[in-house]
Amino acid sequence: MTETRAIVTDIEGTTSSISFVKDVLFPYARKRLPAFVETHADHPEVRHWLHEAAREADLITASRTEVIDLLLGWIDTDRKATPLKALQGMIWEAGYAGGDYRAHVYPEVAAKLRAWRAQGIRLYVYSSGSVQAQKLFFRYSEAGDLTPLFAGYFDTETGPKRERDSYARIAAAIGEPPARLHFLSDVVEELDAARAAGFGTTWVCRPPLACPADARHPCVADFDAIAV
Repeated sequence: MTETRAIVTDIEGTTSSISFVKDVLFPYARKRLPAFVETHADHPEVRHWLHEAAREADLITASRTEVIDLLLGWIDTDRKATPLKALQGMIWEAGYAGGDYRAHVYPEVAAKLRAWRAQGIRLYVYSSGSVQAQKLFFRYSEAGDLTPLFAGYFDTETGPKRERDSYARIAAAIGEPPARLHFLSDVVEELDAARAAGFGTTWVCRPPLACPADARHPCVADFDAIAV
């Protein structure tokens, strides 16, 4: 059996409930996004991502209101757009810092992450949320600050999560052969892409869902059942 030197994990549905992101984070950002853009539009980083959003939507000339409406529409359709994710991360930072919420992680996750680190396995995150949002998520988790456990983070700037080349880029960035890497996700199409790049894979299928009999990836109900 090939030794696993690093684990790359998804967040939503894998380490944490989808409902936290859908029912807490998304509404929080949506409510505050218009005022945030209006009050921070001159900040260089915000200005950059507003420009990138307009460019992605082919809006050659767009008013601030039009860009705000565009971003709100992307939130409503859960579009995996890097400019939106970056701006959401900035808004969420204020919520975390102010104690408005703490990020959900499933009960066994923190202990399992620590056990893997104790074994010398490096840990990484690959999520559609921005790297900034990922760091905030694990810094302000219900299990405490988990960021010291992670060696790095990847988001959609690396590439779409359902494309093989994204995982090849991750392997190159980590500096390990893909066969030494293991990817965890609740989305089978992401696992397919990772496997095509040479990664080991585990499908995390949490209750009330159940692993199908014909699962094409090793399938588990929680982190305690993962074998790497």
